[in-house]
Amino acid sequence: MTDLVDYDEALAAYDPALGLEVHVELGTATKMFCGCSTVFGAEPNTQVCPTCLGLPGSMPAVNAVAVESAIRIGLALNCEIAEWCRFARKNYFYPDMPKNFQTSQYDEPIAFDGWTEVEVDGETFRVEIERAHMEEDTGKSTHVGTSGRIHGADYSLVDYNRAGIPLIEIVTKPILGTREKAPAVARAYVAHLRDLLLGLGVSDVRMEQGSLRCDVNLSLSPIGSGTLGTRTETKNVNSLRSVERAARYEVSRQAAVLRSGASVTQETRHWHEDTGVTTSGREKSDAEDYRYFPEPDLVPVAPSREWVDELRAELPEPPRVRRARLQEAWGFSDLEMRDTVGAGALGLVEQTIAAGATPQAARKWWLSELARRANEQGTELTALPITPEQVARIQALVDDGSLNDKLARQVFDGVLAGEGDPDAVVASRGLAIVSDDDALGDAVDQAIADNPDVAQKIRDGKHAAAGALIGAVMKQMRGQADAGRVRELILERLA
Repeated sequence: MTDLVDYDEALAAYDPALGLEVHVELGTATKMFCGCSTVFGAEPNTQVCPTCLGLPGSMPAVNAVAVESAIRIGLALNCEIAEWCRFARKNYFYPDMPKNFQTSQYDEPIAFDGWTEVEVDGETFRVEIERAHMEEDTGKSTHVGTSGRIHGADYSLVDYNRAGIPLIEIVTKPILGTREKAPAVARAYVAHLRDLLLGLGVSDVRMEQGSLRCDVNLSLSPIGSGTLGTRTETKNVNSLRSVERAARYEVSRQAAVLRSGASVTQETRHWHEDTGVTTSGREKSDAEDYRYFPEPDLVPVAPSREWVDELRAELPEPPRVRRARLQEAWGFSDLEMRDTVGAGALGLVEQTIAAGATPQAARKWWLSELARRANEQGTELTALPITPEQVARIQALVDDGSLNDKLARQVFDGVLAGEGDPDAVVASRGLAIVSDDDALGDAVDQAIADNPDVAQKIRDGKHAAAGALIGAVMKQMRGQADAGRVRELILERLA
């Protein structure tokens, strides 16, 4: 493992500068320049055509919905919208680029010069947006072998289903002045974008499926130098947790390189989720190395001012306004709301409440039980195989007395294991609360017989002692007894 400098020690000598490039797969029905489906999870190489495979003689055509989505994203980020822009060819060889170039935008993006704000620990950071441009996604390479990377692989497979899916790349200007909060700011910014994009309805932003990916650019410079250091770009980080960890690791790694007297190499780096480290990829190319030139097969995009104004008027409320509205409606404290947002659970809690759960119940399950499970698996809450509607149903079963919290956790086990919806899990596992007096009575009688000293205390009027007998009954019935009814039966028998 690379030598590291302690994070706090690194900040004593260096200022970090962040730059974040977020790639957003748009939720269009068809690809950017052809009519192929964009549905996730299809059999490899079944959603392709001559255009997205780059075959000779094929001609692209721009997806109008993708252009509209790009404008909406730009407006939501307070960007200027270009009156005229065009596509370019970005030339480089890579196995998952069937054309050997990517159709993208270079010096003429559709949206530019914007800004947004994120909050970390009560402090607001302004993030300047350099550009948001349209392009197409690449295919997906699978490197078969022990390494999981192209280096050391036995062979590689390429799936071109993803090639050509519409992408918006949102690029920030260097984010300065973050100091020790740089990793947290990086995470907060990506979480903020995820909420914003969900609100716009332009993407499902499923990081675990690759529809939202972040490249973390980071450099260090001596404190007070006023210059920017040599940056590295950690590619395709696909979880909020990993964005924060990757930024923190690069601060410590680059500080160690600089302290040794060596220079940081401008390069792309790979993030390893299992070990929490980055490793060298390839030297980072400059723009001129890509030999950009205007795409000759596509006409320029020139959105009218009237259309842009119409889209501006239709924008949903900004994330900060939405959070304030929801906090008031739900009665959350500032700390409760901050934790909900920080966990990436705001949308999940909102949908669970819409499905019938109370705000506190929805928050309890997502931020305690389910957050614990997501953390154990090293994944995001949104990646767990459970829906807000299922969480609300489990809470409804608790509310009507069919389950208690202990049994509810076993229902979560079953749903997450793919055993079906909550009612099916309750039935198959036999988890319903027992309220039948005959069944409960036998267990109560046995508990009284096994604990005569406790029973006598209750006869003497010390009703608080009933808790011990209730516990004994619950143990006999594997936690499935109606505790309230058990208490009533105990007091009736010992009155």
